[in-house]
Amino acid sequence: MSDRPYTLLSCSVSLDGYLGDQTPRLALSNDADFDRVDEVRASCDAIMVGGVPVRTDNPRLLVRSQARREERTARGLPPSPMKITVTERGNLDAHSNFFTTGEIEKLVYISSARVADARARLGPVATVVNGGRRVRMRRVSEDLADRGVERLMVEGGGVVHTQFLADDLVDELQLVVAPFFVGDSNAPRFVTDGRFPWNAQRRAKLAEVRQIGDVVLLRYALSPRFRDG
Repeated sequence: MSDRPYTLLSCSVSLDGYLGDQTPRLALSNDADFDRVDEVRASCDAIMVGGVPVRTDNPRLLVRSQARREERTARGLPPSPMKITVTERGNLDAHSNFFTTGEIEKLVYISSARVADARARLGPVATVVNGGRRVRMRRVSEDLADRGVERLMVEGGGVVHTQFLADDLVDELQLVVAPFFVGDSNAPRFVTDGRFPWNAQRRAKLAEVRQIGDVVLLRYALSPRFRDG
């Protein structure tokens, strides 16, 4: 087994690189692409988001298609992948959709100082994992591999994207670009400041460009482990 899962980072951005605006759940994609993302979700063992999306977007993070859920069940898998979130402070609502939807395992990685409080509040609805003094994505990835996760889908937000990319932990980037601008410097961006392995001297490899209605999917191969298919 590898020391970390095959990691696919997936997100939608505006033409000016934002994940949304100041309103909840700005639609940056379309129905056809939502279905594509659902297919990708169904192919994974686990889906990860940061604590901010759990609080602000209240996502369910489930496979939507009944046929895909049944196909997973027929293979002896839960109907949707495991759900994972990462948080330093642990100020998550145990009644949010992340915790209350789906009869599947939920993991919360949190900094050591907050573990006891998080287990008191979230223990009944999730497994709270000590992520160390500061939660580092490499350590999280290694722990997930130890738990049997072979294929991980990372869906945001910007802080989590930045940490995975800057630490060179992403094998594949699926970036969907919406045909409009947000134009608000206070809005969340795809990534925050960081030192990334891909720069003017080391360009990322573009593996696929696909038009999906009025959006475009860009697939980048970011490691030798990239799987084209």
